[in-house]
Amino acid sequence: MNPDLERFLNLKHFPQRLTATEAAGVLGLSPHEVPILVTKGLLKPLGHPAPNAPKFFLTATLKDLERDDKWHGKAADALQEYWRHKNARKLDATDRRQPSRLQTQNADSEN
Repeated sequence: MNPDLERFLNLKHFPQRLTATEAAGVLGLSPHEVPILVTKGLLKPLGHPAPNAPKFFLTATLKDLERDDKWHGKAADALQEYWRHKNARKLDATDRRQPSRLQTQNADSEN
């Protein structure tokens, strides 16, 4: 575990407003999973930040979500669906890709 995150999680009192990285630590997620959950509507940042602005989350809300089994199930499903879709797009892109010059040369030399 990241020493900074470990030190943060050992604080007696959290600040009222947490960054996305800190929120991920509280919820037991990876920092790269927070934007996915925000996009899916499972995590709500404070205010109305611009898409490229840093997001902050209310500690009390995160503490409630931390104990919510149903929310964790929905979050896990959303993350699995995201990666399933992303990997499927990657596989589709490799199927449509033009063969490389090396592959073409190997095919010609076999004939």
